[in-house]
Amino acid sequence: MTETLTIDAILAMDAEEMRRRMAAPPEERAAFVRVAAEGGVAEAQAIYGQMLLDGAGLPADPREAVRWFDRAARQGHVMAINMMGRCYDLGWGVAVDKVRAAEWFRIASDRGLDWGMYNYATALALGAGVAEDKPAALALFRRAAAMGNAKAINFVGSFHEDGWVVERDMAEAARCYALAAEGGDFRGQFNHARMLADAGRVDEALHWLAKVPETATDAFLAKARDWLAGAPVAELRAAAEGFGRQSRDG
Repeated sequence: MTETLTIDAILAMDAEEMRRRMAAPPEERAAFVRVAAEGGVAEAQAIYGQMLLDGAGLPADPREAVRWFDRAARQGHVMAINMMGRCYDLGWGVAVDKVRAAEWFRIASDRGLDWGMYNYATALALGAGVAEDKPAALALFRRAAAMGNAKAINFVGSFHEDGWVVERDMAEAARCYALAAEGGDFRGQFNHARMLADAGRVDEALHWLAKVPETATDAFLAKARDWLAGAPVAELRAAAEGFGRQSRDG
């Protein structure tokens, strides 16, 4: 007999039953989350939007994903607010609109979300959809970095390596890249590997380079391949072979 779930039944579930439902096979999990989303639960709406975006347990449908992110965002769900920015930034289910993306990111940032801070800081640093403001960007990157956001830590390292806003400080850049790498950021892993290679620690550099393709985007892998192809060390040039397409965005 097929179970008929209702929003009232879901709201009455204890934490253990919720965990069990969310650990179910993808199709069952998607059906469960949809009932809660349709019942008006903002967290479920945000999760269901992500499932639709990823095609997790149901066919991918970016347009429908945006609709659910929007519903959750209108209830103040901060990650959904950030995801609306991501959709406009990358053209997931909507036309690319950097101005609208930056505005969504600003709202998520103002509400204290580290990812909102990182994304809005990126827009400020690059002048994407908002006037370029590198000092404001660095301040936000530092706030997100203090919350443990590995991508923000990596970007702080870039400011120190390139001498943006602050004096060029390669030691501080290297420290940030190492932290970002340990935190799982693929850009941090690559930058940490660069620094290690420059210091003659090639074996350690290769260790971190091997991790990059696990999560990196196609665009980043292409840039990394180009850099490795021109590296002065043969072992680094050989590592470029592992930087194939991964079909990721972001």
